[in-house]
Amino acid sequence: MQRAAVAVAMLCAPVLASDAQAEAIVARVSVETQTMHVYLDGQLRYEWPVSTARAGKYTPRGEWQPQWLSRWHRSSLYNNAPMYFAIFYDGDYAIHATNAVSRLGRPASAGCVRLHEDNAALLFAMVQEQGMENMRVVVVD
Repeated sequence: MQRAAVAVAMLCAPVLASDAQAEAIVARVSVETQTMHVYLDGQLRYEWPVSTARAGKYTPRGEWQPQWLSRWHRSSLYNNAPMYFAIFYDGDYAIHATNAVSRLGRPASAGCVRLHEDNAALLFAMVQEQGMENMRVVVVD
C-alpha cells in the first residue's frame, strides 16, 4: 500500500511542478478584500488595493489568460472612459488603471478590476515582458 502511494506521488510530481511554472505571472484578485496579489515565478511580489464591481454590477470569478493588451484603451461601453494599461481577460473585462484612486480598496467599477496607474503600468510591463501566455488572472470572492 505504501509503495502504491509513493508511486502515485512520483508520477504526479512532474505534473505539479510543470503546472506551478506554467504561468510566470499570477494576478490574484480578492473581491472580498478588494486586493490584488501579484506573484512572479511563484513568489508574492506585490499587494495592491483594487476596485471591483460596485452594487448592481458584477466582476466575473474564475481563471483566465489575458486575451489582449491595450496601452491607451478607451471604453466603447462607458462614454470613452480611460482604461490605460488594460489587460483584457474575459471579453470586455480587464485589469486597468483608474483615475479614481480615492475609491481603490472598495467596490467602484462597472465590473473591471481597477488599479492605481503606477501599479497598472508595472503589471502591464510585466505581461509585455513575460508574454500573455505566461500570465494567469484569478478572481475569487
